[in-house]
Amino acid sequence: MSAQNEPEQRTAEARAAVTASLNSIGTSLDSKMKTRASDLHANAAGISKQETELAKQTTALAKERLQWQKLADTSTKKLNEIGDTQNWAETIERDLLVIEETLRLVEGKVVEDSASGTNDF
Repeated sequence: MSAQNEPEQRTAEARAAVTASLNSIGTSLDSKMKTRASDLHANAAGISKQETELAKQTTALAKERLQWQKLADTSTKKLNEIGDTQNWAETIERDLLVIEETLRLVEGKVVEDSASGTNDF
């Protein structure tokens, strides 16, 4: 080898070494990026399935909530009817007590303890 070719050969070898090193680094990074992209793609598919399942469950819960709301509304209505019935029964009872007391007074009977709680002297 001649003295002039030696620096050129060293430069060429250095370039080849740097190029090989850069290719190695690039391949390593490329491999990592491909792995990450593959993971992201797989995770996106899993998330999509979970999203679909969540939408189905949300719809089912909405239907169930409507059923519970109908049951609550019906129960409230029935409780109100029971309250109305109790109020009606109490009104009838008071009316009957008044009628009983009125008839007792008309007939002139003396009752020590009447249903109305009054005493005739």
